[in-house]
Order: sequence, then structure tokens, then C-alpha cells
Amino acid sequence: MAYSINSKCIGCPACKKICPAHAISGEKKEQHLIHDDLCIECGACGRVCPQSAVEDPFGVTALRIKKKEWDRPFVDMAICTSCNICIDTCPAEALEEKLLIRGNPRPFPHLPDEGICIGCGFCAADCPVSAITMGPRNQAGIPEKGNPARDMQN
Repeated sequence: MAYSINSKCIGCPACKKICPAHAISGEKKEQHLIHDDLCIECGACGRVCPQSAVEDPFGVTALRIKKKEWDRPFVDMAICTSCNICIDTCPAEALEEKLLIRGNPRPFPHLPDEGICIGCGFCAADCPVSAITMGPRNQAGIPEKGNPARDMQN
């Protein structure tokens, strides 16, 4: 099943622009369409829709959320095995293998630009050791749950 766009759609390009799978088609000022065979069910289209015209696979209207309020991945370096599954599974290609911790030769996943992340949570869901959690940032830009990566760098 895939997300769908209902008749509330005004044809703005917000959903089409954010979709990492290029599953949305449509012209400006015309109702857009999500192609079932391409949709990866990340939900980004629903979070950006200004008209609440996107429904999840169960018919529930997706709520618009300001991008700065989207959950972001946080990596617990004490658990992470640097397997790269999170990097490979990210549909937005937001994670990179770069972050180095003093005294550890392995590079860890890193989110260099939060603006690229679509908050889908695929990285956390696919992590075989549960080293990634999704969570909001507070006003100062620090994860609400704490950031083990930041704490280990000091």
C-alpha cells in the first residue's frame, strides 16, 4: 500500500519536491498523484502538505509538521558497529560515514545537514543493533534525549 493524495490538493509542488522516490507526479495547480509502485511510505509528502491532502496507507490524513520539528536520527556510538546499513537504507542520502571519535579507528554515521533528512526513521528501523533512535531537537539544536555522539567527542 502507498500514501495517496485526495481532492484537497491544490497542486502546489511541496510533496513532489520532498519525495525521495520521485513517486509523485502532477502539474502546478492540478491535483497530484502518488504512484503506488514507487511510493516507499516515508511520509515526507504528508508532513509538508499545506492542505492536509495526503493520506497514509490506512486512509488517515497525514498532519503537516514544520520541518524543524521533524524527528532526526541520533547514533549511540557505544552501540554502533559501523555496518553502514543506516547509510544504505536512507532514501534521502542524508547520512554519511564520517564522524570519527578520538581513539576509535572506525568512522560512524553522521547527519551533516539536517535539512536533507526527511525524518522517515528508516535508518533506526533497519539498524541491526538498535544504535539509532529518532527524536526531536530542542530550541538550542541539542537532541532532547541527549546525544551520545556529542558526549563521546569530548
